[in-house]
Amino acid sequence: MPNRPRVDADRYAEGVAKYREIYGPDLPLAEHGSSDFFDLMMGHLFGEVWTGDALPVATRRLLVMGVLAAQHEFETLGIQFSNALRTGELTADQVREVVIQLIPYVGYPSSGSLFRVSETAIASHEAAK
Repeated sequence: MPNRPRVDADRYAEGVAKYREIYGPDLPLAEHGSSDFFDLMMGHLFGEVWTGDALPVATRRLLVMGVLAAQHEFETLGIQFSNALRTGELTADQVREVVIQLIPYVGYPSSGSLFRVSETAIASHEAAK
């Protein structure tokens, strides 16, 4: 018996649209039905959680930034910084202020990586203008 996708096509498509809004058009994406992990992520995380009405995307992104920094997931945090700049949710000065806010919580030893990914995102954004 062939496996059926865990998420229906409509929910997956809604999740993909939100994923592209959050992360931009360039990140790779698995085909619907090819991976239970990606189907669930698109359907639940992006199709339900990120699409909720109670918080705007910019607020959700700030929350995610804090969690990513706390988990030392700086590569993904850099993607969040880049896309917050791309969408206009944050300015370069606001990204830098996010870093200043996070440094005491992630610790100074990790803050070099935090600073590096933020400045790389800002430099790429400014170069693309």
